[in-house]
Amino acid sequence: MYPATRIERFNEEVQLKYQLFNSIFLTLPFQSIDNTGSLLPLFSEICEEGYKNNNSPEEIFDAFVGKYLKGSSDKEQVGLMFRFIQYVERQVVLFDAIEDAAFNSLNNVEGNGSVRDSREKAENRGLMDELREFLEEFQVRAVLTAHPTQFYPGSVLGIITDLTAAIKKNSLAEVKLLLSQLGKTPFIKKEKPTPYDEAVSLIWFLENVFYNAAGDISSFVQDTIYKEGELRHPVLSFGFWPGGDRDGNPFVTTEITMQVADRLRCSVMKCYYNDIRKLKRRLTFTGVQELIADVEQKLYRSVFYSRDGEIYITLEELKKTLAKVRDIVVNEHQSLYSDEIDGLINKVNLFGYHFASLDIRQNSRIHDNVFEEIMEHLAKKDKAFSGYQSLDDTDKLKALAKLKASINPEDFNDYTRSTLESILTIKTIQEKNGEQGANRYVISNNESALNVLELLAMFRLLGWEKPPVDIVPLFETVEDLKDADVIMKLLYTNKDYAAHLKSRGNKQTIMVGFSDGTKDGGYLMANWGIYRAKENLTLMAREYGVKVVFFDGRGGPPARGGGKTHKYYASQGASIENNEIQITIQGQTISSNFGTLDSCRFNLENLLSAGITNGVFDKDKKQFTDDQKATIDDLAQLGYEKYTAFKQHPKFLPYLDQMSTLNYYAKTNIGSRPSKRSKSKELDFGDLRAIPFVGSWSQLKQNVPGFFGVGYALGKYEERGEWEKVQALYDKSLFFRTLLENTMMSLSKSFFPLTAYMKDDPEFGEFWQIIFDEFNETRRLLLKISGYNELMENYPDGWASIKMREHIVLPLLTIQQYALNRIRQIKSGKGDESQLEVYEKIVTRSLFGNINASRNSA
Repeated sequence: MYPATRIERFNEEVQLKYQLFNSIFLTLPFQSIDNTGSLLPLFSEICEEGYKNNNSPEEIFDAFVGKYLKGSSDKEQVGLMFRFIQYVERQVVLFDAIEDAAFNSLNNVEGNGSVRDSREKAENRGLMDELREFLEEFQVRAVLTAHPTQFYPGSVLGIITDLTAAIKKNSLAEVKLLLSQLGKTPFIKKEKPTPYDEAVSLIWFLENVFYNAAGDISSFVQDTIYKEGELRHPVLSFGFWPGGDRDGNPFVTTEITMQVADRLRCSVMKCYYNDIRKLKRRLTFTGVQELIADVEQKLYRSVFYSRDGEIYITLEELKKTLAKVRDIVVNEHQSLYSDEIDGLINKVNLFGYHFASLDIRQNSRIHDNVFEEIMEHLAKKDKAFSGYQSLDDTDKLKALAKLKASINPEDFNDYTRSTLESILTIKTIQEKNGEQGANRYVISNNESALNVLELLAMFRLLGWEKPPVDIVPLFETVEDLKDADVIMKLLYTNKDYAAHLKSRGNKQTIMVGFSDGTKDGGYLMANWGIYRAKENLTLMAREYGVKVVFFDGRGGPPARGGGKTHKYYASQGASIENNEIQITIQGQTISSNFGTLDSCRFNLENLLSAGITNGVFDKDKKQFTDDQKATIDDLAQLGYEKYTAFKQHPKFLPYLDQMSTLNYYAKTNIGSRPSKRSKSKELDFGDLRAIPFVGSWSQLKQNVPGFFGVGYALGKYEERGEWEKVQALYDKSLFFRTLLENTMMSLSKSFFPLTAYMKDDPEFGEFWQIIFDEFNETRRLLLKISGYNELMENYPDGWASIKMREHIVLPLLTIQQYALNRIRQIKSGKGDESQLEVYEKIVTRSLFGNINASRNSA
């Protein structure tokens, strides 16, 4: 008998179980919910039929009321909408838990993309020495960020974890009990979280998931690749942004940063304490028991009885003691439990006392204002410093080279003082958590070499001549990406910066932003622009003997750099430096892709394996010919022109403002950061953050940033009779194929019947049609180039998962559009103004379930 296919396993492990457990959930007796559980499936059925018949959300809801709620009041109907939303939110949680429980059945966790598979390939090809040498330098760094796309509060995440375990055991009684708990657990945060709250939420994942998953991977690499050799270089590391990311978030203060750093240290020491307690029960041998007991006591005091962050055992002492314990066990006790000791040693080497490195980030425009105030302050003391702001960039660089002075943060206003204090905070964190506790400063919106050198000057003005800190420029817009290599050349040839780089081992980390790149230039241009920028930056770094590392700012959906990420890295080729893979993991992507031990290990190994593929098995592979590059250059330019024209359409911003949920993101209380960079009431595209921008298109089920311009660009090649060029590119290039596969995902998560009523809108009908036409053209040409009959045909279980999730949230989306339409009617004077607040609340509440159902929608 042949093993079941992935779609067969999905149907059995996910679809059937969801139908079973959902039927139980819908019949559970919740107080004040009455017959909601029996009405929701009926409403869902009317939604399905209504959209097939081209009905609008308003017509669909009115038909439902006419059939099942005759004689009901507006208040009763609104009440039912809220209850439907609550039910759908919990159905999504149930589906998440069922998919998580089935993860190992649906994914070949030891197959292609695993570290085991990479090791076996290396062994079969006689490349084990090359693999060991590669891993001596290579590392995957996952940076956790708290951008506002995580809608589950901690209590619900806990239920998902327990529900997943119960479903794995097929414990019906436990599942029923947890579903009852889920029905009574609130999903809504009444108050906006602080950056510290966000940090605590993400530290839960570090403690409960990453600590063990990364430890297991490190031990596997140690045992199977290095064997008796020492794993001197951790293959994984972690970064952390909550509490350190100041860009656009006025609530991140010096106090918050220190609190987060202390919490990270305390949390990892608590993990070590728990592991030591387990070891203590096993290592009951003479000469070992006393050492373990001493470590246990010192860790306990450091975690639970420490005042002002006092540490009773240094990291060095912990490492030396564990090494001594291991030596005694190996030499005197037949290596009993040496694997467990090695596992803890690997974790300590991996996580240190920092757990995850806290990155500090600020926008270059803020730095401009800060440095201007610094120079004005210095000019008051010495006229030699006057006139700095009037100099051109070349003369400013010369002036910086001669700048010798000292400053005190207390001498400046709030914003300048807090920026300078954030630099000094790095030093304090390093003293307690080690250098890796905080050793990077990211400059977002980096536009020039001056942005970097002025920051370096601030370090020195504060008395830190040789800071053990990497300055990381972040290039985001299309133009900044094009100029990035020129900017880096100026830095590599600058005497002061070259000296700083030398002190940092001639290693330069450069961050590129997929989210703002797509928002600025469209999907094709953003992805290809970043690829081209990386090639140019690699050439420039190699010319000057610099080891360049790329740090990718990625979000959840393809429009923000998400999708099949591991394929992207496996496809980069030899022209892009492959020293490390560094990526941000944002919001809901943390819980959806790394939320369980199984999924976390699988996805971390996929990234590790992608780096190995590119650096060991395909290290000399040339990804593109010159002709192929010319073709993608042209496609990207065509897509850019189409997207730019679309963005400049007079109805572009009004459409988002009036027809989408854009204005409701700030009301969800899911993130500490404001949804816009400025406080202006006017909607300005430049101030708009990528998350609400992409998320708003997702709520409309239009997903514009993930496909707009792709169909137009491909269509031009069909029109010119040059289709064979793009077809050959798709067939031969993993990078290009992955790019289009991710577009397919964006299309698959679109549902235009939901907003088809807009085509008759006198103001926005033509604009809606532009989007719909590009969607249809992109879909047609993606099917043509792939040879598929349906989108995502090569991922049938992925397609089935999307369709089930879309089916679950269809009632919610219908209610959302119904409420938005009522709001527009009220604002135009055609409705009851007293109902405006109620319908706005419905829209805000409806955001949660849809975002969670999509799993990577923002």
